[in-house]
Amino acid sequence: MAQQQQGTSAQDGSLIALIGDEDTVTGFLLAGVGHKDFRQNTNYLIVDSKTTTKEIESTFLSFSQRTDVAIIIIAQNVANEIRHLIERYDKAIPAILEIPAKDQPYDPSQDTMLTRVKTLLGIQ
Repeated sequence: MAQQQQGTSAQDGSLIALIGDEDTVTGFLLAGVGHKDFRQNTNYLIVDSKTTTKEIESTFLSFSQRTDVAIIIIAQNVANEIRHLIERYDKAIPAILEIPAKDQPYDPSQDTMLTRVKTLLGIQ
């Protein structure tokens, strides 16, 4: 059996982590993406007006270090709050995917990973 980090029962790279508004996270949870381990650790963070930037930062760092997370989906408006962490992030797995927030359209020029891929491919 694969070594487990943080006491999870999920296999390495088998989870999608979510950081976003309540409606977005709820939609993904209804689609079956949610996970909670025996310590009650989840693979999602619902961000609202009371959520601090420090809380978002620590959750992102936690998700990015978990071996059972393959993709971190983050609403772009939330990603903008921790852009400095996302810009320094250099691992392939977990991959970071920015999605539009429910109240704001997606802006490809703000997406750090998309910009990085375009640069690597020589696309401007």
